[in-house]
Amino acid sequence: QVQLVESGGGLAQVGESRTLSCSVSGSNFIIQVMGWYRQAPAKERELVAYIITGGPTTYADYVKDRFIVSQDDGKTTVKLQMNSLKTEDTAVYYCHIQATDTNNYWRKDYWGEGTQVTVSS
Repeated sequence: QVQLVESGGGLAQVGESRTLSCSVSGSNFIIQVMGWYRQAPAKERELVAYIITGGPTTYADYVKDRFIVSQDDGKTTVKLQMNSLKTEDTAVYYCHIQATDTNNYWRKDYWGEGTQVTVSS
């Protein structure tokens, strides 16, 4: 069973920085992609950023040059450093991974429960 545990959400002021962290635990899986999505009230969930294990990163245009996604050396933790926060960054942020189950080699998507980030002016 794969588990994703997020931390780091909370309140921030416009212009401040905040870092989210997501730790992945479990067995019998190999992670290919780690990243973050977000969902604001009354809006659909949208991609924020992701990193291919050992490879490049991709950012949504609305966070490019402000947010940084990174992966630890053990490839089981993904962080999202959020700089120059704006009120429109207010959302529930979800950790996401795409991983291969080594029992059957099926690729699956896994999600964290989400962490609230609220940015006020």
